[in-house]
Amino acid sequence: MRFSSILLVVVACMAVNVRSQLADYIYPYFSEPTYSNYGTVGLIQMPSARMHPGGTVGFTWTHADPYLRGSVMGHPFDWFEASYQYTDVNNYLYSDSPEFSGTQSYKDKSFDAKFRLIKERDYIPQIAVGFRDFGGSALFAAEYIVASKLIGNIDFTLGLGFGTISNRNIANPLAKIDSRFESRDRAVMADTQGGEINYGKFFGGKDAGLFGGVEIYLPKLKGTRLKIEYDTTNYASFRDGGEGYLPVSQDGKFNYSFVYPISENVHVKLGYIRNNTLSFGFSIAGNYSNRKATIIAKKNPPPTIDDSEIYRKVVNAEKAEYLYKSTLKILRDNQIYLRTANVENNRYEVTFSQSKYLNNAQSLGRVTDILNEISPDVIEEFSVVTINADQSLYAVDIPRSSYNLYKLDKKTDALLEDVSIYKPDPKQHLAHDFRPRVKLPSGYYKISPAVRSQIGGPDGFYFGDISISVHSEVIIKPNINILAVGSIGLYNGFDELKLASDSILPHVRTDIVSYLKASTKSHITRLQANYFGNPYKSIYTKLSAGIFEQMFSGYGGEILYKPFGQSFGVSAELWHVRQRSFRQLFSYRDYETVTGHMNFYYREPTTRVLLHLRGGRYLAKDSGFTFNVSRDFESGLNMGVFFSLTDISKKEFGEGSFDKGFFFNLPIQVFFQEFSRGQSGFGLRPLTRDGAQFLVHAQNLWGTTYQASRSQIISEWDGFYD
Repeated sequence: MRFSSILLVVVACMAVNVRSQLADYIYPYFSEPTYSNYGTVGLIQMPSARMHPGGTVGFTWTHADPYLRGSVMGHPFDWFEASYQYTDVNNYLYSDSPEFSGTQSYKDKSFDAKFRLIKERDYIPQIAVGFRDFGGSALFAAEYIVASKLIGNIDFTLGLGFGTISNRNIANPLAKIDSRFESRDRAVMADTQGGEINYGKFFGGKDAGLFGGVEIYLPKLKGTRLKIEYDTTNYASFRDGGEGYLPVSQDGKFNYSFVYPISENVHVKLGYIRNNTLSFGFSIAGNYSNRKATIIAKKNPPPTIDDSEIYRKVVNAEKAEYLYKSTLKILRDNQIYLRTANVENNRYEVTFSQSKYLNNAQSLGRVTDILNEISPDVIEEFSVVTINADQSLYAVDIPRSSYNLYKLDKKTDALLEDVSIYKPDPKQHLAHDFRPRVKLPSGYYKISPAVRSQIGGPDGFYFGDISISVHSEVIIKPNINILAVGSIGLYNGFDELKLASDSILPHVRTDIVSYLKASTKSHITRLQANYFGNPYKSIYTKLSAGIFEQMFSGYGGEILYKPFGQSFGVSAELWHVRQRSFRQLFSYRDYETVTGHMNFYYREPTTRVLLHLRGGRYLAKDSGFTFNVSRDFESGLNMGVFFSLTDISKKEFGEGSFDKGFFFNLPIQVFFQEFSRGQSGFGLRPLTRDGAQFLVHAQNLWGTTYQASRSQIISEWDGFYD
């Protein structure tokens, strides 16, 4: 069937009333695009130019024989989509050696990326450029330029594909611009074991593929969509590392699929592809960019204080000491902890710490609301200082009249004009008249289930164990603490793991199998003591010793320079570490080293993008740098990508050629009714290698002092009255 036949489909679809509004057709779930079988926003097998809004995180699973594909997607910006794919290739073995991998099918990991070039307007389609499998085995490697335009209830897509989505139905138009585009074999890489990005292949080949399709929003079916596409996938091009063909029969180039929204965030799909195969799957996606984004509605409003007028006009009007004691109790009842207080010249100064509110302006607002309710009328200004580990992070002076003037209508912008935000003197709170007695040492602990996983090796697709994990913190002094994490095993699924490390570098990470197998009964992940300091306004320090992580113990320190009114920070860290035994208790292996880095941070206030450049000596004694770019959102969601380059060769590094990956951290408060500062992290890298690996130590200074920034407080200010 010729590609021109798709025009007949388009004409048929146009029979639906294109003048109607989209909302008339697909109520109630109509606003967001859907995912393709490849785990990226698109049609069925083919991509589209559509994007989810920035701050969206998603997961898809699809069965389209012979492929089972799971994908994790992140959308840091409205114009950028990144995804990590894990594909089970059922028509090919993991290896030709049964002794090595048995009868396990081949597994493929890949990264995809898509960038929006032009945003859709009234008469202009949305245009995007994308890359499939650009940093993995290149089994599905492809590039494309694609346009999408919504007309009425039909979303039209037309694109030009290269690589595996070129069925050679047209000549490559880029080859007429530059003859280098005639080949996909240009810039062949040497001294590598695969997994490196081959930029020379991009948009190459004598021929290209013109693909297209439509996504039709069906009337009165609660958001159900019909997708029809012309598929230019060249299945004959699928090869394992260039060695073996992975044949897939294709009896037709038109694919069809229905997508049904179970809810706003969950979609299921059923399709018929290649004129011979049923496909089915589901996707889960949510946008967590907004500060109020949540799965479960919060039931934690600002506190109400019984008899507040008696506090304000009678009890606390008599003595400053009574005001201090009232503040101490009521803040504690709301999980906010008063550290010091002082009353002077109609000004009430308090310092506090808290571990409940992720939005720092919200914690300020809750404190100010309590102070306003119980302070005598003579108090005209509140000065509120946040402290973490005895480090004064920031202070806000709030005129009481302004607070009350703008409170009813929650005019946070107007209030911001009247307040003063600054970095206080580190020792200022020590001169306060009131300092509650704190019983030290004190501590807390949390018990929770824990799962460790090993995915994608030749021994099998998945191995894991389940344990009970205990997390605790003991505070010796306000600036000295001990962190501990230990686990007791319940179920062990690592017995069949046997793949040993093939690394020629010191095995600082690749002995992970030995660590997992030897520590299933019980193990200690962390037993780290920290001493924090804030000797000057913009300088923070930390000394640490103990068990830092599952593989290394030692001692060392970190110093950070972070000007309060600026958006950058510079730190230096130096550690002497020794490798722990596989048992992960208190014995050690022979390997030890000194590792250290210089770190440069820059956070762009408007976009909330953080650039982090790390340079120095890594655990395997290689030297180089790691570049990390991430973005945080109002909700607390954080996502980013990283890569590292060091002075070891690609051959020494091994498969993958260099370290890279992406990550996101989702605030756990979106799943609960109560506010919480906790985050659940998820990181992915194609392979675990020994090059470019750095020490993982808890409570790094940039993280513990992230609030010590004027731009950070201002960016969260709209949560003040919540």
